[in-house]
Amino acid sequence: MPARFRFRLESLLRVRVALEEEAKRRLAVAVLARDRAAARVAELREAQRVALESRRTGLNEAVDLDRWRATERFLLVVERRIAEAEEAVAQAEARVAEARQALLKAHQDQLVLQRLKERRQEQHALELLHEETREMDEIAVLRYHFTHSQASNR
Repeated sequence: MPARFRFRLESLLRVRVALEEEAKRRLAVAVLARDRAAARVAELREAQRVALESRRTGLNEAVDLDRWRATERFLLVVERRIAEAEEAVAQAEARVAEARQALLKAHQDQLVLQRLKERRQEQHALELLHEETREMDEIAVLRYHFTHSQASNR
């Protein structure tokens, strides 16, 4: 009975597949964090827009200086927070890029082993085919000798 195919690096291949899955999870977490940071920037920009709108007065309306100053202070705080949030988005974007690179490397590492396994399987199948062919040739030779030895004995 022919030997069953056994890939010696199967456990390493399973580790590489697990590492690739972990890299996918890390990328998903990084993308989620980036999206949340971007949403925070959008929220702050909306708050800024609303504050700017509330500062406007009609043509004949009196300007409330206390409200105007409070709005200006609020806008300063919002602008600072927007800058901080945009920095957080940039950092999150960098983490996403790093996670993508890590995923790409993990995928390539896993793919190398997967291709090696496929080549070894093909090689094993070819060796089995050669072995079967040798056995069939041997049977044919033995049969030929048997039939010719029977014919010569008569």
